[in-house]
Amino acid sequence: MQNQTADSDTTRFARCIEVSKRVRWDIDEDVIRGRKLDMEQTFLPEGLSQVGGLSFLSDEEKRFLSQIQGRTYANIFGLVERFINAKVLEISRDHALGDQTALEALVRFSDEELKHQELFRRIDAMAGDQMPGGYKYTGDPDAVAQAVLGMSTWAVLVLTLHIELFTQLHYRESLEPDETLSPLFKDVFLFHWKEESQHAIMDELELRRIDAGMTAEQREEAVDEFISLVGAVDGLLQAQASEDARYFIENCGRRLSEDEQQRLEQGILGAYRWQYVVSGAQHRPFQRILGDLITEKQAQRINTALAPLVAG
Repeated sequence: MQNQTADSDTTRFARCIEVSKRVRWDIDEDVIRGRKLDMEQTFLPEGLSQVGGLSFLSDEEKRFLSQIQGRTYANIFGLVERFINAKVLEISRDHALGDQTALEALVRFSDEELKHQELFRRIDAMAGDQMPGGYKYTGDPDAVAQAVLGMSTWAVLVLTLHIELFTQLHYRESLEPDETLSPLFKDVFLFHWKEESQHAIMDELELRRIDAGMTAEQREEAVDEFISLVGAVDGLLQAQASEDARYFIENCGRRLSEDEQQRLEQGILGAYRWQYVVSGAQHRPFQRILGDLITEKQAQRINTALAPLVAG
């Protein structure tokens, strides 16, 4: 495994440290500030929730569905940051007796991910105080992390880069421009975005370092593992979409027809696939970085695996 850091990479790690110090925030003092989630406002914008396509729902019902999806959005980020943090701690050991700038940057990365997990747990609890009982999040963060970490570091870092790039995309293109969102919910992802911007830079640096020490055969196997991880993510999304549809149906205040129930679950699943798989896979920075590392045939394999998710 490569454990040497190029001078240019050390400079980029140093910039991440500088930004980390400048943007650092506190959950209570900077984000929550004594506020509660406003249940009269939308949580997740339509560009992510895709509730506009569910024409049989009233505006009030669409808002409620955006709140359910918003709660799940926070929970899924809390889940993925469990394995991301574990992997960051693991790879930081490669620099423990070497580049101390890289080590400090990755330690800060880990510290921030722990803070993010706490923030998302707080938001879930706050949503639970305001929303009807019976909501269930199906993913177990530790069990998922154990499964993910059984894959190669290359595959895990590609998935991590994918996640942390689409986090930024979602905030800039959907959350930030929408003035109708709950101010507290919007601020959660504003402050999250401020630190995730640096994390994505470090993801790329470490991915390229790991990739440089791999054989073609190892990379071929790692591509298959990445495809497997995407499939596992989709399995989680299918389970949560079904659960969130059930929760909505039980609490929306009216009886939905069987056709409406099916369209609801399909709509939620389509939104979740867009949020957590498709939007990131189609993001040009992710395509550029991954394209630097894999062959055209490997790219075709990935695209073929993603095709059913893109089609919905």
